[in-house]
Amino acid sequence: MFIDEATIRAQGGRGGDGVISFISNRHSPQGGPDGGNGGSGGSVVMRALSGLSTLYAFRNEPKFRAGDGKNGGKNTRRGARGADKLILVPVGTLVRDVTSGETLVDLSSPGDEVILVHGGEGGRGNRSFTTSVRQAPRICEHGLKGEEKTLRLELKLIADVGIIGYPNVGKSSLISCISAKRAKVADYPFTTLVPNLGVVDVDGKYQFVAVDIPGLIEGAHAGRGLGDRFLRHVERTRVLVHMIDLAMLEGRDALEDYHHINAELAAFSEALMKRPQVIVGNKVDLLGSEEIEKSRKRFAANGVEILPISVANRRGIRELIMKVYRSLQAATVKEEGPAPLRRVYRYHGEEGFRVDRDGDVFIVEGEAVERLVKKLNLDSHDAWEYLSERLRKMGVFKELNRRGFASGDLLRIGDVELELKN
Repeated sequence: MFIDEATIRAQGGRGGDGVISFISNRHSPQGGPDGGNGGSGGSVVMRALSGLSTLYAFRNEPKFRAGDGKNGGKNTRRGARGADKLILVPVGTLVRDVTSGETLVDLSSPGDEVILVHGGEGGRGNRSFTTSVRQAPRICEHGLKGEEKTLRLELKLIADVGIIGYPNVGKSSLISCISAKRAKVADYPFTTLVPNLGVVDVDGKYQFVAVDIPGLIEGAHAGRGLGDRFLRHVERTRVLVHMIDLAMLEGRDALEDYHHINAELAAFSEALMKRPQVIVGNKVDLLGSEEIEKSRKRFAANGVEILPISVANRRGIRELIMKVYRSLQAATVKEEGPAPLRRVYRYHGEEGFRVDRDGDVFIVEGEAVERLVKKLNLDSHDAWEYLSERLRKMGVFKELNRRGFASGDLLRIGDVELELKN
């Protein structure tokens, strides 16, 4: 089974909590703070690996979760970092964020690696809150949850040459003929539901990779016959071999087939129409020389140069290989979309905030202020004093006062409701 699309969920590990602890031994029975920080949560990492060819392992929308960080300890011991979770995918995997629709990364080379979601930060222990005026703080922080995303994986096979054409024109047979690939060949529409790749040798000196693209019929760009899924693979190629059944055994017109397939390419992506095409007319072993010449002239009258071949008796195959090779030497493809590999993807929120009012409740929103409240363990008087101090320095109280806030009013920051004295 060939799976070239999949949806997964990735979640970073939670950060470990910081702790409140004080030195206590016979030499220092009432020593200073020594509570350590929690370890950060592990991240979910994706790496492209050669040798993998499908996304079958992800067919059931699996969830990948990295390890949690450990809590801090006495003697300023930092908690261990959570273990990363590694996901291996085929080269050519594109990763999109389902929520935003943004393309995050294109893993186009073996070894390409990206952090999909980061683990949460570990909380600080009370040793980290010590200052000249706060020498025995009873303050610590919770570890934060790791990032979580639902991601869409799309596999685009990477090949130099894409072989396109209607079903039954001989694409799979051509792959078997010009390379070491031996595709299963049958004589009915859609016999190929898996793109076949083959390595083509050119005089023992050069090689190129060819792939036959199944499912191309009228309406393919809109999903008919699975064509839109397979058209993605064409985007990676540098040269197209456009195969036509000159014998017209399926009852279709060869020239109309040529125009229909090109119309599907253009409807899917204008860039595909800029790819060099080598036009080949297959099954000429079933035609006489006069019929072949008549077809050649008909295509020429429409500005199309066609190379007659027969996969069955190998007529024109050597000429085809050399023509494709010369086209590859001259071809360059400007990659569209997410060309640069972004090794780290992380959202960086705004440091500002805003204040709104909902009846008797004042609401403060902002990345930094919500993070502050979410992390602080508010089980001690010291922690409340520290929170008030930080809010004052951030300018939150100044803005609250401007909006009519008074001591004892209810304040909501993120998911936490507080009653603070200004």
